[in-house]
Amino acid sequence: MEINVSQLLKEPIGSSRKNKIDETIDIADDKHDSAVSGEISLLRTQRGILVRAGLHTELEFTCSRCLSAFRYPLDISFEEEYIQTIDVNSGLPLETSGEPGSFTIDEHHIIDLREAVRQYALLLIPMKPLCREGCAGLCPECGRNLNRGPCGCPVRTVDPRWSKLMNLR
Repeated sequence: MEINVSQLLKEPIGSSRKNKIDETIDIADDKHDSAVSGEISLLRTQRGILVRAGLHTELEFTCSRCLSAFRYPLDISFEEEYIQTIDVNSGLPLETSGEPGSFTIDEHHIIDLREAVRQYALLLIPMKPLCREGCAGLCPECGRNLNRGPCGCPVRTVDPRWSKLMNLR
């Protein structure tokens, strides 16, 4: 996900390019690379390059209720400005604003999108991923996955101390 923008940096402000992305990167630090595809547009700004991305990927998770593995689709879209650090014509370092967390164009005029894609994907991942909305989970007695059908465990009776609460339904 590295893009050489040296030619775009030589063009006037407002110049643009579009690129297709179809690569694999490690998003969730789980040693599994995820295929990321989509389109990005690059726009020359006064300070560098504005990147607008519309990407798609799928990550593999474990369901929080039934512990089954499943694929979770993510549509990642972001807009970030990559700040120029080296003048493309003279090769001299440029004064940067030193904004914390800003993305920069490296000394070879390369934009690396991996970190931005990773950060925006992590923001989209649910805290408790579910394989589907109505996941039934596991039986607390035998551990059977209740999505595959009922288990043979006897129905639990309600503790008599809580029986009055059952009338509130």
